[in-house]
Amino acid sequence: MPETHTLADRKAAGRFARQHAPRLQNATIGVVDRDPLTLLRENSAGRVEALLPLRYGRMSVSPFTFFRGSAILQAHDLAKTANSGIAFPICGDAHLMNFGGFATPERQLVFDLNDFDEVAPGPWEWDVKRFMASLAIAGEHMGIDRGSIKDVISTAVHEYCDRMHKYAECSALELWHEIVTFDRMIEAAATAEGRQLIIRVMEKAAARTHESMLGKMAVLRDGRWCIQDTPPALFHPGGPNSLLGKDQKWSDASEWKGKLAHAFDAYLQTVSLDRRQLIDQFDLHDIAFKVVGVGSVGTFCLVLLFVDDHGKPLFLQVKEARQSVIARYFEGNGPAHHGERVVTGQRLLQAASDSFLGWTTGPAERHFYFRQLRDMKVSAEVERMSSTILRGYARMCSWALARAHAKASGKAVEIASYLGSGSRIAEALTEYAFAYAEQNRKDYDTFMRACRSGKLEARSDEDMAADFHV
Repeated sequence: MPETHTLADRKAAGRFARQHAPRLQNATIGVVDRDPLTLLRENSAGRVEALLPLRYGRMSVSPFTFFRGSAILQAHDLAKTANSGIAFPICGDAHLMNFGGFATPERQLVFDLNDFDEVAPGPWEWDVKRFMASLAIAGEHMGIDRGSIKDVISTAVHEYCDRMHKYAECSALELWHEIVTFDRMIEAAATAEGRQLIIRVMEKAAARTHESMLGKMAVLRDGRWCIQDTPPALFHPGGPNSLLGKDQKWSDASEWKGKLAHAFDAYLQTVSLDRRQLIDQFDLHDIAFKVVGVGSVGTFCLVLLFVDDHGKPLFLQVKEARQSVIARYFEGNGPAHHGERVVTGQRLLQAASDSFLGWTTGPAERHFYFRQLRDMKVSAEVERMSSTILRGYARMCSWALARAHAKASGKAVEIASYLGSGSRIAEALTEYAFAYAEQNRKDYDTFMRACRSGKLEARSDEDMAADFHV
């Protein structure tokens, strides 16, 4: 049986944590005496070599895209900073672009964290610091003045604190059932402009279904749907546009009855029986390699197109799961299988997760996890936001992050007690965010010098697409 404590004991524990991790110490950015290029190369090891220039090309677009692709640097820097001692599976990459909307199995549109590649046991402060730093870096990239960025960060910190205090008053089941729906977001929006933006996003999400994707991504040939190559972002692994090399044809549809079929069967054992029976009603039509995001470029990611007897599609994404950068710098217990780590972490942190989440081991003992490619999934166009809209969006992200932490940790009482009123932690995290934005700029400049000198090869999507004639 778990050890029980009174609410008074738990509040006292949160206040006691301030003694070895004073709240103002959260302004410290950590140990930054390191070579960012060395860490980035280590993080690139084992990825598809031909895609590394694309990874670096996407990172080179701005200090913000560099930040998105270099989570390993911030994890390294935070490793020796003080923390409250409250650790649990955290997102690990909670920057403002890793929040978004998606449909629950009941077809309800919700807002939540949506990327868990780096999920692992770690201090909750690391998620909060990555999020606040992302606000400063994105704000500077967008040309927002320092005073307005400071207001955005302070608003986000106070929202996190206020929500955590509310969650500290919730029962365990209330927390487990708490969900941030778009309808609730509309009610919580501070401006009419914000409410209208949320409504527009809801309308956009309603149109992003598997069926709407089918005609855009695939063509019907001789009664079978075939995914169209659009290299370098999407291509058939064994086709003329492949970037994988001759030794990586295991993921062709024609190889389905071989190694990948075995991996798929193993995946099916990680989902519920009803989901297995549902998947069994679909027939595999095609498989393609997909290049996703910024930080994930070069990892193995496949799109599986299934079609049922009525001609309706199901797109599943099979994504490689590698060691979390959080696990590299923080010791904690978690699943040994990285695909299982991602799936269990996502289920724990999200209010409602994808029905098709599961994991498997593929060829060359690579770890993978499955999910739907899109199911009413939407993300914010942050770079188009005004400072007012960014502040409102930051509030929603802080709400979602606090909810995720409260649910996953069962420590909302302790975290809320540590935070207090929020004034000191807001002061510290605002200072941290600006200081880390400056460090990120230094790392970005070092990275860009390496790209210009040829130490690193960086190519844009457009440059690489020009190599192909599709």
